[in-house]
Amino acid sequence: MQTSLVKPLNARELAAWRGFLRVHAGVVHELDRDLEVAHGLPLTQYEVLLHLEAAPLCRLRMSELARSVLLSQSGVTRLVDRLERAGLVVREHCPEDRRVSYASLTPAGLARIEAAVPVHLQHLDEYFVSVLTREELEQVGAAMRKVRDHVNPGAVPDPDLQRA
Repeated sequence: MQTSLVKPLNARELAAWRGFLRVHAGVVHELDRDLEVAHGLPLTQYEVLLHLEAAPLCRLRMSELARSVLLSQSGVTRLVDRLERAGLVVREHCPEDRRVSYASLTPAGLARIEAAVPVHLQHLDEYFVSVLTREELEQVGAAMRKVRDHVNPGAVPDPDLQRA
């Protein structure tokens, strides 16, 4: 048997990694449940609607949407299919390039996201923001920027992780 050249995580490294995973899973679970109960909108659908609402003309290329929500092209296609069946999004084809399609927010989708944002922000504050001090929030933001830049050097900076 070959000896591994990878050093195992020490107790502090393992605790930080497991803590990150548990916190992420726990907060996402709570936010998902709250949005589903209050608006019948899972967190993944909320995120898609939020990105569309923020886009020019409330419309994004499907490929851009997939990158924005960190899903595969097929994953975002299935998600947009569900949103389209619910009447919250429509798919539009590009007349100049048949390979390109857009997801556009419908008036019903805009109304749904506008109603859901206050609930989401309230719970985000409850589960994350109000638990941390201003200094801790700055430390978390700095740590996430550092990891992001290491994992994806040269990427367009995420405006959510920019220093406030």
